[in-house]
Formats: sequence, C-alpha cells, structure tokens
Amino acid sequence: MKLLAITSCPNGIAHTYMAAENLQKAADKSGVKMKVETQGSIGVENELTESDIREADGIIIAADKTVNKDRFIGKKLLVAGVQEGIRKPEELINKFKSGDVPVFQSTAKSVSEYKQERKDKQNPIYKHLMNGVSYMIPFIVIGGLLIAIALTVGGHKTPGGLVIPDDSFWKNIEKLGGASFTFMVPILAGFIAYSIADRPGLAPGMIGGYIAANGSFYGSEAGAGFIGGIIAGFLAGYIALGIKRLKVPKVLNPIMPIIIIPVLASLIVGLLFIFVIGAPVASVFEALTNWLSGMQGTSSILLAVILGAMISFDMGGPVNKVAFLFGSAMIGEGNYEIMGPIAAAICIPPIGMGLATFLNKKKYQGAEREAGKASFTMGLFGITEGAIPFAAQDPLRVIPSIMLGSITGSVIAMLGHVGDRVAHGGPIVAVLGAIDHVAMFFIAVVVGAFVTALIVNILKKDVGSKPEKNEIEVEDQESIQPQHVGAQEKLEFNKLTDLMSIDLLNIDLQGSTRDEVIDEMIEKLDQTGALQSSETFKEAIIEREEQSSTGIGMNIAIPHGKSSAVLKPSVAFGVKKSGVDWNSLDGTDAKLVFMIAVPEESEGDAHLKILQMLSRKLMDDEFRNELLHVQTKQEAYSLLTSID
Repeated sequence: MKLLAITSCPNGIAHTYMAAENLQKAADKSGVKMKVETQGSIGVENELTESDIREADGIIIAADKTVNKDRFIGKKLLVAGVQEGIRKPEELINKFKSGDVPVFQSTAKSVSEYKQERKDKQNPIYKHLMNGVSYMIPFIVIGGLLIAIALTVGGHKTPGGLVIPDDSFWKNIEKLGGASFTFMVPILAGFIAYSIADRPGLAPGMIGGYIAANGSFYGSEAGAGFIGGIIAGFLAGYIALGIKRLKVPKVLNPIMPIIIIPVLASLIVGLLFIFVIGAPVASVFEALTNWLSGMQGTSSILLAVILGAMISFDMGGPVNKVAFLFGSAMIGEGNYEIMGPIAAAICIPPIGMGLATFLNKKKYQGAEREAGKASFTMGLFGITEGAIPFAAQDPLRVIPSIMLGSITGSVIAMLGHVGDRVAHGGPIVAVLGAIDHVAMFFIAVVVGAFVTALIVNILKKDVGSKPEKNEIEVEDQESIQPQHVGAQEKLEFNKLTDLMSIDLLNIDLQGSTRDEVIDEMIEKLDQTGALQSSETFKEAIIEREEQSSTGIGMNIAIPHGKSSAVLKPSVAFGVKKSGVDWNSLDGTDAKLVFMIAVPEESEGDAHLKILQMLSRKLMDDEFRNELLHVQTKQEAYSLLTSID
C-alpha cells in the first residue's frame, strides 16, 4: 500500500513537522509506503507530484488550515486535524487498511461528505479563523520588521518618540512597512472566506476586509479593525458558499466561480458593511482600543496575567492562538505594548524547560535532557511548541510550572512597557530590533524562565531510582545487570528467554485485579531468587504504575521497576485470558503481562533492549494470539524464544 500525506498548522512551524514525522514513522512501522508533503511557514516542501498522486492508494490531510484538495479528485481522501497526525497516526493509516475511507469526488461533495467528521473532530469556525491568521502573519512580520529597522537605524529621538525625517532614505523603508500593514485585515478576511467557500470566496472576503479596515466607507476614523475583518471574512465565505450551492442552469456553471459568485458576494458583503455593520463594529473596536491603550496599574497587570496564562496553557494550541491573534491585531492598531508581554511569554515555556534540564539533570532521563537542548534552542526563536514533549509526558507538573513562568515574564514586560512591533516572540525578535525596552524584555524572559525551571524541578522527583513515564517510548542509557556483575561489565543477552526460565511463567493467572496479578508475578520472581525483598520491589512497581499505566494497549501490560531489592535481572510472564483492568492506553484489559525486574545500580542499554524486543514483537497480532492461547508453559516458553 502507498499513501500520501499533507501536514500543515496555522503558524506552519512545529506542529506541521511533528505530524509529518509521526505519520512517516507510523507508516514505516506498518509496512506502508508514504510520502509526506509539509505546508509550513517557508512554503511547500517534499511536494507531491502528479505521478505520486496517480500511484497512491489514498491521501491523508492532517491540517488545521485549509488545504486545496482539487488535485485529489477520484482518490480516497481522509481529512483530520494536525493533532491527530501527531497523536493518532496509526489510527489514520489503519482506516485505509480497513477500507473505511471514501473517494473524494469534488470540492462541493467534499464539504458535505466530511461535514459531520469535521464537526466531531474540530471546531470549523476555529479552523477558518486560523486559516486567515496563517496568511495574515507574514504581512505583520514584514511590516513590523521593516518599520522596526527603519526606526532603529534612521529614527531620531524626539519628545514624542522616534521620528524619521521625511527626506531620509529610511522614511521609504518605513512606508514599505506601513504598506505591508495595510494588507493585514484584507488578507485575514480573504483567507477566512477562502477556507469556507474555496476560491469563489477569496475576492469578496478581501474586498470586505478592505472596507472593514477603511472607516471612510461608513464615517469612522479608525475603521472596524481586525474584528470587522473577521466578520467580513465569515460573511463573505458563507454568502459565497450559499450562492455556490444554488441550482442554476448548466449554461451558467462555467462563469459561476469567476463572475457570478464573486460579484454577488462582494456586493452583499460591501453594502452590509457600509450601511449596517461597519459603524457599530468600529465604535466597539475604538472603545476596546482606547481601553487597552489607557490601561494602567492593576488593569494592565491583570491583562498581562491573562495573556501569559493563555500563551503557555496549550503551547501553540487554540487558547494560545486567541491571545496571539489579539496581540497581532493590536500591532495593526499601533498598540505595541500588548504584543510585548506576549513576545516574552511565548518563549518562556521552551527556554524554561530547557533550563530546568540543565540545572538538575537528576530529574530527567537521557532523552529528556537531549530534548531540553532542542527546547531551549526553539525558545530562542519564539517557538512555544518546544515545551510540548515535556508537557505531554508530565502535564500535572509541567503545565502549571510553565504557566507561572510565562505569567511572571508577561507581568514584568507589561510593567517595563516592553513593546513588540512584530507578530512573533523570543530573543530573535529583540536581536532584529523589533522590541522596545530591550533590557526589560530580557529581564522578563530570564526571570520567567528561571521561575519555570525552579518550580518544575521542585515538583519533579529524581529519576535515578526509578524509570520515568513509559520507558518503551523513552530512550535512556540505563541497563539491567545483577549487583554482583562488575561496575563496567555489561550483561550480554540475545533473546528474551536469556533472562527467563519456565519457572517464571504462569499461563493461568488467578488475580482479578491489577494489584492481585502484580502480587502473583512478584511471587514468581521471589521464588526463583531474583529478589531480596518482594515488598520493597512491589513498592517500586506500584510507584511506577502511579506515574502512568504500563498497560500499553492491545491487551498487553509491561509492569517494570528498578529497585535495590532486585538481585538479578529477570523477566516474568503471565496470561490472564479473561483480562484484567490495567487502565491501558486503548482501554483494553491486560491479558498478556510481562514483568521486568531491574537492579537499581546498572549501566549500558540492556533495559531498553528488553523493552524494544517486547514492543517490536508484540505488534504482531498473530504472535499475540498464539501466546494468549498456549496450553502449557513449555509451549509459551517456546514462543517466547522468538523474541530477540
């Protein structure tokens, strides 16, 4: 089977590539050929060719922004959110294997066909909005950077701030930046409409956005701003979609998308804004802008607290995007002191988590320490998503820590009147000259990052005495070896059964609960002389289960523990045909149970090797079925010898 995929997120940075990587890994694991096209912030990479599409058995689109599907007519097409590409790649691929994917016929049919699926999986309003935002951001970045550079190099200090003389070369650069800003609201509205109605909605949306931003159409000095642009985009999109669905004579079909729909939709949206919507929205927006511009003292601190919390809560998700959009819109209105605190809050989660791994290595596994380096680097470039691996693994400790750090940094930046003229965050923006009050910005980032690092390290426990989280998914440099083995001597084994004996097998577990089964397995280990103290080892097993269930799904559980009570590395195996609730990831009861006993003092990578042996072999449905139906210990042991 050959599948193609497209991944894309609103900002086109981390999530786009995370989804691509996970889909590719899942495909390789499933024996499926796959090519993934990424539509990121730098454009399309690894683009799908006509030949690729012609030869493909199906296409997966994992995106939170609109992706043109016209080239996939006649192919099986599955549409999902980018988060599903990250978290559930196997599930998406398996839908093709089961034949549970419809053939994409046309754009109009696609909307109807996937309407309920999209409603269940993602809020369509949010998706349309984020599509507009993703296209708007480059215009804000270009405008903000050009104006910032012009003011930094060519500006002169005056009582009213930096001013560029009219006859200066840098005045032209400032005007170029201003020109980029004028496109912000029309682009936002146009691509919201495009997301809803495809190409027929683009022109009406941009025209409506221009009218919304230009108050002269309805007697307002400020215009309806980004709020008006959002309204115009949704109006244009749904009006164009409504006209598109009208039944018309066949002779009119060729000119519907290029003449009739755009003209009618533009007229309706334009007239509605001029005579009905524009003035009321403009007055609301003016009041909001005046309130924000005039905030002092506790009001501004409260706003900073809210913005900092929103930015860090879901690290690039919907809540983050709402705060980011708000700050971006304020740049367009000339209020840079809203984006300033946001710019600090954006980079604190990844920098803070990277700093945490540097400050106390005992709290983190080897792979986490490596992730800390990447996270710190991503933070320097304002990519909040760098903290996601830590939050996904330990949300109860990490998310509150990064929120407190971002709130701290946001409040300091607000009190320090930090401004940001570009819709982005992190030290990179300061280096490019887009930050006002740079010293306070760096103080805010440093203090916020240290707050995150210190709090998360206080909350986390040392990992030296136990495995952290689900080690099947975490690379580390710990091994299992008996305490009597020399300090530098590594345990050598080629098969799982090198660490097992028939006496460690129980093909008829009697326990009816997880803890009862654990007791039976520990008893086997104790009887074979693998343990010095069964009670002490059980404490390690239960402590590991409390971190997260070792029920990995597919009726499998792999409880494991590191303890000084383990005298020699051993693996016990048990079968519970009726199953026992193990709080597994996929909700299945555990029927095949492997228990790994690990000495506390160990080196090398033997422990990981055991886990990799098990996880790789247990992906085989036929092997699991055979193991579940063994009649004797000898039969079970014979099957287990194939795990290498």
